Amino acid sequence: MSFDGIMTRAITTELQNILTSGRISKVYQPHKTDLVFTIRANGKNHKLLLSANPSFARVHLTENTYENPDTPPMFCMLLRKHLEGAFIEKIEQLDLERIITITVKNRDEIGDETTKVLYIEIMGRHSNIILVDQKSQKIVDSIKHIPSFQNRHRTILPGFEYIMPPAQEKTDPFTVTNVDEFVSKISWNEGKLDKQLVSRFSGFSPLIAKEIVHRAGLSVKNEVAEAFFSVMKQLSDQAYEPQMIINDKKEYFSVLPLHHVTGESRSFDTVSHMLDRYFYGKADRDRIKQQANDLEKYLSNEYDKIQKKIGKLEKELQQTHNAEEYQRKGELLTAYMYLAKKGDKEVEVEDYFTEDQPLVKITLDPLKTPADNAQSYFKKYGKLKKSVSIIKDQIEKAKNELLYFERLIVQMDSASMKDVEEIREELGEGGYLKHRQSKNKKKQNKTPQPEKFISTDGTEILVGKNNKQNDYLTFKLSRANETWLHTKDIPGSHVLIRSSSPSETAIKEAAVLAGFFSKAKNSSSVPVDYTLVKHVKKPNGAKPGFVIYDNQQTLFVTPDEDLVFRLKK
Repeated sequence: MSFDGIMTRAITTELQNILTSGRISKVYQPHKTDLVFTIRANGKNHKLLLSANPSFARVHLTENTYENPDTPPMFCMLLRKHLEGAFIEKIEQLDLERIITITVKNRDEIGDETTKVLYIEIMGRHSNIILVDQKSQKIVDSIKHIPSFQNRHRTILPGFEYIMPPAQEKTDPFTVTNVDEFVSKISWNEGKLDKQLVSRFSGFSPLIAKEIVHRAGLSVKNEVAEAFFSVMKQLSDQAYEPQMIINDKKEYFSVLPLHHVTGESRSFDTVSHMLDRYFYGKADRDRIKQQANDLEKYLSNEYDKIQKKIGKLEKELQQTHNAEEYQRKGELLTAYMYLAKKGDKEVEVEDYFTEDQPLVKITLDPLKTPADNAQSYFKKYGKLKKSVSIIKDQIEKAKNELLYFERLIVQMDSASMKDVEEIREELGEGGYLKHRQSKNKKKQNKTPQPEKFISTDGTEILVGKNNKQNDYLTFKLSRANETWLHTKDIPGSHVLIRSSSPSETAIKEAAVLAGFFSKAKNSSSVPVDYTLVKHVKKPNGAKPGFVIYDNQQTLFVTPDEDLVFRLKK
């Protein structure tokens, strides 16, 4: 189910029940398109996420932690001025559109009461968050500015009147009260009933339309009408059943059971919990793809170049197998030198190195004497013999380099923007990339911050998300008697259990984390080694993040994103 009008209705109802009359105490803008409000309501603090992300626009309560920039963006500062300390008067959905309004009351600088309305428009790449003065209906500001040349229908800029997005000429499904009325909305001869439902009724996504058609079984008017009213009754009663369905191809989320989608179903107690779980990491990955695309390309290109280099070196190594052949020809030419003279292009001699002594031809340089030709073969032999050790050494270095870049590529797969910047720093320090000059010198000396998880039994578990964090976690933060984990012979994160005597549960959950933050993230039965920190060593001259260890035991686990999500909370 996409974030359609039905999903918007469900989350709006949930937010109304929890946040109405609450007080907005903090406003943050962790990313360009995302806002997080801390709201005190019913004696508890709640975090409300508002996102105008073009791919993952959404609104829901969240338990995730978001890293905020050192300097708040201008829109964040403006919202703090108008909304911090304000009380939420009401939260509404406009018709069945994907638009939620949050109406708040506050006092201005001179103490007069003011009312502002925050419009959250969830419309794919056109999503926006707009603050409007209720009295004048003028836009105070928005998270995205849309000038008139970009949109003829309306201008989204400070000072302009707020105009609603163009209305869709569709029927509100909640107003349809009988079978005849429903039947009259459908062209029964056209077929493609699911597409007709989407085009005729507001709030419906293709997923919910397909569910209605599936429940009907046959495309008969009465059956389809019955399935329609069955779905609408559940929605009208607000008997929501938040759930995710996961299969090999995709993840789905819905507030209704989806009988037409196969896969593992997971239920949630609230709509927010479902959305928080579904979108966990997705928006961050999308943002990383856009903002760190250059780094991902660089790592991929370097990895490919090193692979080609290894292939070339291995071919050269194969050629050194001919060294003995050059020596043999040199020996034969020396023994039968009287058969050749300067100017000859080849000479035929008996190969006394072979049991039946066959005749073999030896190619000669006509410009050289037989003795010089023999010497030339001996020189080629000597050169190839010397190059064997050099080529083997180069292959070993290239393979270590390949493993290093493979680790970096794996780390990028689960990196936050902070992790990405540390990877850039590491590559700069290693001479791979030019150092970016940071305006903030304090930021350059920032201590790496491994990601923190709490096991079911309350034990703290730390995960290094890049090599800087891995080295810091293993060699500076840890104690000798704490337990350290890593996937066996698979690139991945260093994991540390902050306990000298961890429970089996903590070890198992830490192993799942090690498997999840590794190249084997999507595999099953992933081998994970664990040992005490005192058995982990870093060889002299080793690349960042590379270690050796002994006295290990091995667990086999299957990475579980749901468990990772729970431990993170």
